[in-house]
Amino acid sequence: MQTISPSGDDGRRGIELALGERINALISATRALSERSAAHFHPRLQPAAFHIARWLYAFGPARPSKVAEAVGMDRSSTSTLIGRMRALGLLDSSPAPDDGRGIVVRLSADGRDRVAATLEERGREFYSRTRDWSTEDLARLVELLGRLTSERSSGTGSRAPRP
Repeated sequence: MQTISPSGDDGRRGIELALGERINALISATRALSERSAAHFHPRLQPAAFHIARWLYAFGPARPSKVAEAVGMDRSSTSTLIGRMRALGLLDSSPAPDDGRGIVVRLSADGRDRVAATLEERGREFYSRTRDWSTEDLARLVELLGRLTSERSSGTGSRAPRP
């Protein structure tokens, strides 16, 4: 890891490189946490299943096509995972109210319990990393991450419209 030193001709470049390293470390840690969370949710399912379950937990019952769009997966993969999750008793389905040919999926009681337990475990792990931080440090990190991830267009400096 680079040492951060703002002085000298390449001081800013060194800081930007150090920032890149920290962002890469954050992405790696996030991926590892997602893998652990998915295994905690259900060890016989691939990690994408947890994304589906988490979305259903947050937003409620939906058609599989809506779930696929929301989690950024193709419909075929989503359908396969939904089938596996139904077979494991994590999801229930019923005919779509407006079109009997389609279905709506929802978390079963076991699915909801597993998502809640997994989110609780994720929270404990996250909290263990920040419990000694001051409120000011946490607020500053939130502010800086907000600035870093703002909806600015790359290179144009203009704001993208909010949905």
